[in-house]
Amino acid sequence: MLELQNICFERDNKKILDNINLKIDSNQFIAITGPNGSGKSTMAKIIMGIEKPDSGKILFKGQDITDLKIEERAELGISFAFQQPVKFKGITVYDLLKLASKKNITKKEACEILSKVGLCAKEYVDREVNNSLSGGELKRIEIATVAVRKTKLTIFDEPEAGIDLWSFSNLTEIFENMRDLIKGTTIVISHQERILEIADKVILMKSGEVDKVTTSEDFLQNHIETNKKCCKIKK
Repeated sequence: MLELQNICFERDNKKILDNINLKIDSNQFIAITGPNGSGKSTMAKIIMGIEKPDSGKILFKGQDITDLKIEERAELGISFAFQQPVKFKGITVYDLLKLASKKNITKKEACEILSKVGLCAKEYVDREVNNSLSGGELKRIEIATVAVRKTKLTIFDEPEAGIDLWSFSNLTEIFENMRDLIKGTTIVISHQERILEIADKVILMKSGEVDKVTTSEDFLQNHIETNKKCCKIKK
């Protein structure tokens, strides 16, 4: 479905991505993880077209999209959710869902989507998407807008950023049901073990390179447990 071929990217004479080669299949839940500065978010932005690679090629469903603009990639069925969801003063949740769906959906349809992301539809459908909403509420609304678009590829850049532990716990449950909510492939950039647990595959980034592509079970066993042992203080 998605293929990155020899992707390289530099900024301020520093190599951020170094010859990335990666294939991602259809209908997969993929987690990308790794140390800060390993190139995770940059790779996601390059897939969406927010950043342009210095060299290499991006294929989406066999089509070369390397030089396509963000809106052109969106038309092909690629969505991107930022760490901090955008707020829209004067626009209601219902308005936002209609805009995302590109059709005049009914309030009943909007309420059904909101219910699937754990929001009480009656309380939120007519609320403005502004500062009155918490980080967790904004994240769920953003997921609802992605769901209503029914994109083929959805990318979430550290969805746990800026939300409290309670909201994150509920957010994880939503991602567990992501296959039913969003029909297609989902890529989540995250450090959180609970998100890594539910992934079909985990991609480990290190120093701008793909260090390993493995199952969540293998990753958690060989990386998380190793790190826990290393952190133990000897008496």
